[in-house]
Amino acid sequence: MIPAPFDYHRPGTLDEAIGLLARYGTEAKVLSGGMSLLPALKLRLGICGHLVDIGRIPGLEYIKEEQGVVRIGAATRQAVLGRSEIIASRYGVLADAVPLIADPLVRNRATFGGNVANGDPANDGPAIVIALGAELVARGPQGERTIAANRFYKDLFVTALAPDEILTEIRIPLPPPRTGSAYRKLKRKTGDYAVAAVAVQLTLSASGAIERAGIALTNVAATPVEALEAQKFLTGKAPDEKVFLETAKLAAKAATPSADRRGSVEYKREMTRVLAGRALNAALERAKA
Repeated sequence: MIPAPFDYHRPGTLDEAIGLLARYGTEAKVLSGGMSLLPALKLRLGICGHLVDIGRIPGLEYIKEEQGVVRIGAATRQAVLGRSEIIASRYGVLADAVPLIADPLVRNRATFGGNVANGDPANDGPAIVIALGAELVARGPQGERTIAANRFYKDLFVTALAPDEILTEIRIPLPPPRTGSAYRKLKRKTGDYAVAAVAVQLTLSASGAIERAGIALTNVAATPVEALEAQKFLTGKAPDEKVFLETAKLAAKAATPSADRRGSVEYKREMTRVLAGRALNAALERAKA
């Protein structure tokens, strides 16, 4: 229950933090809210020689609407997201998800960027940013680059971030008119990770057909899953019960869960199907509102 020894660094600027990462490479870990990293270090599930704390660097916590996107600073606390009128009015999927993340103590410390960048498929943020078509902004010694959220996750706890890069911002496109989104999650108790969860965003055309569909899954594979076959099937169709039932089946087909204390493979796939159906219906109702 005691972490392995490490050196603690508290840089005052982003450039200083990036310099430390460049110096120490894979021996360094970035600490933001610390709600995932610190327990892992404590239990020695993870070890680092240098801990780079970016939690006190100014200018990384904000929610701004600019030039067709909502920009969320990586250090923005989950609780701040939950109180944001911009988030509540435009992204039902996030408004649904935030109250279900852990508990109030965690949400007051945990950051959205940390949730997204950690590479944990059980985190809620990754599937949500995929479904919303977000871009993730990484900054390193060579400057900034953007990475599409659906190309960010490579394997379990492995992302497209280089060892000397820091996630600084999440950019989510402003939803067009007649767009709705929703998140549906099953967990055993408050504070637990999801047995399964599904994020959905739907945009309706003038005729009422599905113009764009974003569907992504939480904690049913080694990475968050973009349900590509389900999205393709749904796009262009008039939404009805039969179409949504088939879409939910295709979403569940994309899941490759492992059996554990939260349930069997079959149970998790079935719950993915059920949750996908609920999320699709909720997103549709919001798109029509």
